[in-house]
Amino acid sequence: MTRSLENRRILLVIGGGIAAYKSLDLIRRLRERGAQVRPLLTRGAQEFVTPLAAAALAGARAHTDLFDRADEAEIGHIKLARDADAIVVAPATASLMARMATGEASDLAATVLLATTLPILIAPAMNVRMWQHPATRRNLATLLGDGVRVVGPNDGAMAEAEFGPGRLAEPNEIAAALEAMLAGGERPGGFGFLAGRAPAGALAGRRVLVTSGPTHEPIDPVRYLANRSSGRQGHAIAAAAAAAGADVTLVSGPVSIPDPAGVRMIHVETARAMLVAVEEALPADIAVFTAAVGDWRPAEVGQNKIKKDGSEPAPLRLVENPDILATVAGRSSGRPTLVVGFAAETDDVLANALKKIARKGCDLLVANDVSASGGVMGGLENTVHLVSRDGSVETWPTLDKDEVGRRLVARFAALLPV
Repeated sequence: MTRSLENRRILLVIGGGIAAYKSLDLIRRLRERGAQVRPLLTRGAQEFVTPLAAAALAGARAHTDLFDRADEAEIGHIKLARDADAIVVAPATASLMARMATGEASDLAATVLLATTLPILIAPAMNVRMWQHPATRRNLATLLGDGVRVVGPNDGAMAEAEFGPGRLAEPNEIAAALEAMLAGGERPGGFGFLAGRAPAGALAGRRVLVTSGPTHEPIDPVRYLANRSSGRQGHAIAAAAAAAGADVTLVSGPVSIPDPAGVRMIHVETARAMLVAVEEALPADIAVFTAAVGDWRPAEVGQNKIKKDGSEPAPLRLVENPDILATVAGRSSGRPTLVVGFAAETDDVLANALKKIARKGCDLLVANDVSASGGVMGGLENTVHLVSRDGSVETWPTLDKDEVGRRLVARFAALLPV
C-alpha cells in the first residue's frame, strides 16, 4: 500500500458510540499509510473500547482525562491541540458534534477541539433519527461554516434495527478523505464536505427544483433553434440532491440521457413551457437553473414545413424568450431560499458572470467556459467558477460533471439556513 500519510501526525478523537469499535481498525489503516496516530478517547468511548487497545494499536499513549496531573502540568490539552497535522473525529456522535458547534469545553476532547486551529475531519455516526433531527442539522451547518470537513455518514442497518443514514463511514473511506484534505492543503473555511457529496439526509425534508438541458424553439413542424447542451450537469445536480434526501423536481428540455432515479421529471420543449413548469413546481427551498434556455424564439412558426423553392428565404425574425432565472429570483413572494443560476460563456467568463449575477438577482452563479475549445457543452467534464453576490469568486479544478454536481449540492446544503 502507498504510504500516502507518511510521517503525518494525526490526533484521533474517538467519540462514545457503538461505532467506536471501528476506530481501532481506523488506527490500523492510518498507520498502514504511514501516519503517526495519537488516540484521544471520550468517557463514552471508553464504554466501547479501552484506552489500552487504542494505545497498543497506535503505538502511542491514549489520552482520556482533561485533569490528568502529568499532562496538565504542561498544559497538555493545548499541546494536543497544536502538536499534529490534523484532527480526525471518528465516530463523531450527536453529542460531540453539539459540543463542537456550541464551543463547549467540558472534557478533554471538547477542549482540544475548541483550542485547535488544525484542519478537522469528522465522521458522524448515530441513529438515523438523531442524524435527521433539526438540532443535528443546525450543528452540522455551524461546523461546516467553521470549516470542519465531513465524511459520511453512510446508509445502512442500525444497532436499533432501523435503516438509513447514520452509519460511520468505513475506515478506508475516512483515511481516503483525510488524505484528500491534507493533499489539497485545505484549511478551515473551505468547501465543507470533503468527500465530494452532501452527507446522506443533509437535504431531508427540503424541496429542490432543477432545470436542465436545452430548449427547442420551433421554426416550423420539423425545424427548430437550439443549442448543444446535453443536460448532463443539470441531471447530475438533481441526482446528487436526491441522494442527499431532497424531494427533487427536474424540469428538462429535450436530452438524450436517461432520467436520474428518485426525482420527479417534467419534460418540456420550449422556454415558455419550461417557465410554466417551473412556476407550477414552486415552492422550493433551492432552485438551480442549469438549463441552457434559448434566449430567442422565432416570431412566427410555420404551420407547414418551409420549402426550399430557389427563391430568397424569408428573414427569420426573432423575439426574446422569458428570463426564467430572473423571473424566479425576482419574485416578491414564494421565492426559493437559495436561487442558483448558471452562466455559460465563451469569452470574458468571469467578467460576464459578475454582470449576470447582479442583473439576474440570484444568490449564487456557477460560471463555465463553453467555447468550442473547452468541450464543456456535451462533454463529460466541467470547470466551474462559483460567483457570489458580493463579487467573490471560487474556481474549482476540472472535474467530471457528476462530481461537480455532488460538490455543488454539498455547498447548497451548507448555505441553506436551518
